[in-house]
Amino acid sequence: MPTIDIRTTQNVTIEYELASLWERMAALIIDVVIVGALDFVAVMLITSAVGTGDGSSLFLGVVYGLLPICLFMLYQLLSEILADGRSWGKRIMNLKVVRLDGEEPGLSDYLLRAVFYIVDFLFSIGILGALLISSTRKRQRLGDMTANTTVIRTKHQVQFGLDDILKINTLNNYEPQFPAVRQFNEQDMLLIKSIIARCSTYANPAHREALDELVARLCQQLDITVIPRDKITFLKTLIRDYIVLTR
Repeated sequence: MPTIDIRTTQNVTIEYELASLWERMAALIIDVVIVGALDFVAVMLITSAVGTGDGSSLFLGVVYGLLPICLFMLYQLLSEILADGRSWGKRIMNLKVVRLDGEEPGLSDYLLRAVFYIVDFLFSIGILGALLISSTRKRQRLGDMTANTTVIRTKHQVQFGLDDILKINTLNNYEPQFPAVRQFNEQDMLLIKSIIARCSTYANPAHREALDELVARLCQQLDITVIPRDKITFLKTLIRDYIVLTR
């Protein structure tokens, strides 16, 4: 599975799995079905309100032709804004839109992605978008390139709960070693757990670099002057301390 390294705003490099072409197409088909249902309802409402007389036939023809396109772009824009880069299709397929520079995608990014659906999929019947996603290194269609985004898989990311963290080690008769860990929150601990899991599963240079940067930043925030040599053990200790101090 192709991956991409993204440096977060916390200056930590994390490797994400890029969504495949078939996953993105499946998400798109789901979205098209949803928009098709919305378009059907809208057409029924417009027809009942305007009627079908000869004087309105041309107007209705234009409206019916443009309505599904406008609805689809509006649906993509609003769903990705409101659901953190995930339309219903992407949510079902465990996909998410991210920026390549680690920043959170903004309104302009989602708007560019929505508008370029016309070029990527409508005008080219999906051929252009499919070719670009399957051939570019970062699996980007034109909408992604203009917005500096891509689509990643999320089912292996941020899928850890505190129940998983508790399985790292026993906490019986445990005395916290780093009380200052209370300054962090659960999301911070989930990020640490994610790094531990990925470094254990995929021992590659990108994950080792992410591990080193994460430990260095944590030590800085905890006022630890000497960076621990066993970084994985250090991170597990922080998680255990957090659980004991906040449960």
